[in-house]
Amino acid sequence: MIENERVAAKAFSQQALVFDAYDAGNTIIAYKRKRVRDHVLRYLPPDSRILELNAGTGEDAIWFARQGHHVHATDIAAGMQETLAGKVVRADLSDKVTHELCSFTTLSSLREKGPYDLIFSNFAGLNCTDQLDKVLKSLAPLVKPGGQVSLVILPKFSLWESLLVFKGKFRTATRRWFSSRGAKSHVEGHYFKCWYYPPGFVINAMAPAFDLLGFEGLCTLVPPSYIEHFAERYPGAYRRLCALEERWKGRWPWRSMGDYYIISFRKKV
Repeated sequence: MIENERVAAKAFSQQALVFDAYDAGNTIIAYKRKRVRDHVLRYLPPDSRILELNAGTGEDAIWFARQGHHVHATDIAAGMQETLAGKVVRADLSDKVTHELCSFTTLSSLREKGPYDLIFSNFAGLNCTDQLDKVLKSLAPLVKPGGQVSLVILPKFSLWESLLVFKGKFRTATRRWFSSRGAKSHVEGHYFKCWYYPPGFVINAMAPAFDLLGFEGLCTLVPPSYIEHFAERYPGAYRRLCALEERWKGRWPWRSMGDYYIISFRKKV
């Protein structure tokens, strides 16, 4: 559903700088990024070539480049790409980060086809399509044998989101439960749909060409970032929840109940 992706892209393009400012001051977003990066680096060899889908304003692309990797950062949102390009120049990383306006639903038209050591997508950009199985099946030709795919996806059930029912936020608390036709999301007046996918769906779609490396829940016990200032208001509770999530992140049922899950695959040789 490319039109839905375009609407989401327009909304996020208009808010590119706002997102950067919000991210910079949010403790839990910093926690999420570190968790994702630690997971990816667990399997990634040095000096890798990375294709990033839904690269946004380039926070992850620049971080990976500073670790010595080469990143081709793609997004369908022109505003995000413009912001990314400026940040790459200011960081003096033009030799490490390239970029391309391209949808993850049309990767056959990608200018830089790789093959890549890693395909990476963070923070649920892939949830903006109802054809995720087709997207996932299109990844194999772009990955080297033995290469990696690491994705961050919204599951169909989130423990913290469901607890919002006790605050009277019934629509938000239950939106994932009844989302087979997509749940409405909006950013600054732009409405688009979001679909939710359990880990099993992703594993089955990747199975013909990839082996599962592992997956873990993200913000299962640690509150999601939209519960603002939790870490600052309750520092002791925040530290305890971080410790518990670190212990249980890869265990059932916690790995499938987070605000997101992080999942990685290795391409069969």
